[in-house]
Amino acid sequence: MFIQTEVTPNPATLKFLPGRDVLPGEPRDFRDADMARMSPLASALFSVDGVSGVFLGSDFVSVTKDEPIDWAHIKPAILGAVMEHFMSGKPILAEGAAAEPADTGDEFFDDDDAETVEVIKELLATRVRPAVAMDGGDITFKGYKEGTVFLHMQGACSGCPSSTATLKSGIENLLRHFVPGVEQVQQI
Repeated sequence: MFIQTEVTPNPATLKFLPGRDVLPGEPRDFRDADMARMSPLASALFSVDGVSGVFLGSDFVSVTKDEPIDWAHIKPAILGAVMEHFMSGKPILAEGAAAEPADTGDEFFDDDDAETVEVIKELLATRVRPAVAMDGGDITFKGYKEGTVFLHMQGACSGCPSSTATLKSGIENLLRHFVPGVEQVQQI
């Protein structure tokens, strides 16, 4: 099995591409070992000293490391854990975990804004999420209130030094152009 790696805009995160499906459907973001218990793969990655986050996408795994740790020290162990997991035939998510929602936070917006929210979600799904996934992350809609769109960044995008620029220069400009009434974008 050959696993490719790609750098991401976040220097603390690497993207691992095993050359097969990882988690079709909605991605999962694990920020600690307790959250990762529902995934044998994420649990194995958290057992590597220095791993502080695991994000499972459709065909990739993004791993975030603690700041003082050098990639050269932990990358071989991460590659080994990913390879061992896929060779073992274990599921990505433990039985019953697939039924649990990936995100428990409720969306918020006024009923009067439902049409605007649908346009925002469509733009995020078709134009933003694919680009963000290429960088090893994801972005989800959380709410809309008084011209402000609230988004949540995950995976390589969470804590990335360029995430503010992505939100303000990229996503905010896109939404302001296509959606009347959108004034700004904020990360939550």
